[in-house]
Amino acid sequence: MQFNKLRIILISVITFWVYVTGAFAQTNPMIGLIQRYDEDLDIMGRNYGLPFWESHQDRWKKFLTDWENAIRATEFDKLDQDARVDYHLLITHLEHERQSLKDEWEEEKSLHFFLPFARSIVNLEADRRKGSPVEAWTIADTLTAITTSITQAKDIIDEQDISIPELRQIHQLSQRLRRILQQWFDFYNGYDPLFTWWVERPYNGAFNTLEVFIKNLDSRIGKPDDEGLQPIVGVPIGRSGLIRELRQALISNTPEQLIELGWKEYQWCENEMLKASEEMGFGQDWLKALNHVKSLYVTPGEQPGLIREMAWEAIRFVEEKQLVTIPSLAKETWRMGMMSPRRQLVNPFFTGGEVISVSFPTNTMQHDQKLMSLRGNNRHFCRATVHHELIPGHHLQGFMTRRYKPYRRVFSTPFWGEGLPLHWEMLFWDLDFPQGPEDRMGMLFWRTHRAARIIFSLSFHLGKMTPQECVDFLIEKVGHEPANAEAEVRRSFEGNYSPLYQCAYLIGGLQIRALYNECIVEGKFTPKSFHDAVLRENSIPLALLRAKLLNEPLSQENPPMWFFPNN
Repeated sequence: MQFNKLRIILISVITFWVYVTGAFAQTNPMIGLIQRYDEDLDIMGRNYGLPFWESHQDRWKKFLTDWENAIRATEFDKLDQDARVDYHLLITHLEHERQSLKDEWEEEKSLHFFLPFARSIVNLEADRRKGSPVEAWTIADTLTAITTSITQAKDIIDEQDISIPELRQIHQLSQRLRRILQQWFDFYNGYDPLFTWWVERPYNGAFNTLEVFIKNLDSRIGKPDDEGLQPIVGVPIGRSGLIRELRQALISNTPEQLIELGWKEYQWCENEMLKASEEMGFGQDWLKALNHVKSLYVTPGEQPGLIREMAWEAIRFVEEKQLVTIPSLAKETWRMGMMSPRRQLVNPFFTGGEVISVSFPTNTMQHDQKLMSLRGNNRHFCRATVHHELIPGHHLQGFMTRRYKPYRRVFSTPFWGEGLPLHWEMLFWDLDFPQGPEDRMGMLFWRTHRAARIIFSLSFHLGKMTPQECVDFLIEKVGHEPANAEAEVRRSFEGNYSPLYQCAYLIGGLQIRALYNECIVEGKFTPKSFHDAVLRENSIPLALLRAKLLNEPLSQENPPMWFFPNN
């Protein structure tokens, strides 16, 4: 009993001393702000997500302005380095959101001429959300007017010479309006007998006319292929759009400078491919050597075993080299899934994380599709990418970001998310992971692919390459199978990827590689402590990661920018 009393007194004294001396880590006031902002952002998105709704725009402007004022009121000089990084993360994010909101509204206004019925549909849904009284007979009149307006809009579009990208924007907004109209009707139909009595037929007329309108747009965009896929279109954002996106990533290079860097990296890869080709006995014809490597695939049914073998090989490699801490639970909890044939039309290679989705041919594919999938997922290409998708790549990233500074999820950037696995690919190369010229060709194929992504994606958004030219570029300059090249370009421009996503792989990898070399040369980190630190900062722009790891001074006025690779 006496011992317990002394123990309690001792703990109380130590706790008081720690409190008084400030031995506890300084509390970061930005964490709570960011967490509240993230929740506010989610609920705003759920409630103010209607297009062509001016009051929606006004509410978003107020939301972003209020938050920016709240953040700028923070006493920056009293913040520690972590909190200063968070300050700039949130301010940069808010500035980007405000500009994106402005651009979205300008785009909607420019397209309203072709969608004059849009605001009438949106107003119906807005009134429903507000719980406004329902006057069914008046709504029937509104729907009749909407039907007439849709018919007139179809005539307007048929008479206009509209670009394919602009037609795609009209098409996407029309599909969104169709969903809004259907959601609105389903809320009342059957629950309000008077509503159904008055509105059902006028609604069917408006909905069916909108269906015809959308099908007409389909025919203008292009005829679907045998798989039901339309021609690749995409919407270029232009040079100013790219500059804005680069600003959010805290990169001060111009798109043209990054394209130049892409070509420089491509040339390095080509030179290395020539060396590997010579070793393999194919002389200077590296494309022929690459085709030989593509033929070295496992037979159907053996791919899961190959992936498992390569996953554990990579884990052993990083642990033997003491490159990063791998929690035992992370090693236990990754698993495999097989990618559907339909999904492989858009993503012909692996995707990763806790689940690595394996791309490989199935019995339902056409013979030429099977062969292209086999060749595109051969043994040596796989060995270069399994560690990208699992450990130390995406699975380890996801595992750690859920456990360290998860409040930073709202600032996620592909320059960290894809750049870190690219850094690992380059580091594996430096540490002699490839076993022979075939392995080197496999690794070089992907590095060439990432250099090509910089070139074709930025050139597309600058209006200098069409989607088909991008496909041809991947076939001729990288050695892609035709179907895989088309899938890659489709994924780049028609998926849910930001305009800089494909560029971010290699650019981010090169940034992290430069930071790694700087930290190791200066002796501030070991390879293991560096990678552990990078993972525990979560996914943030790399200029701020650099400022945190090197403890560089941060001012309140401007975030640090990174002109790459000069500093």
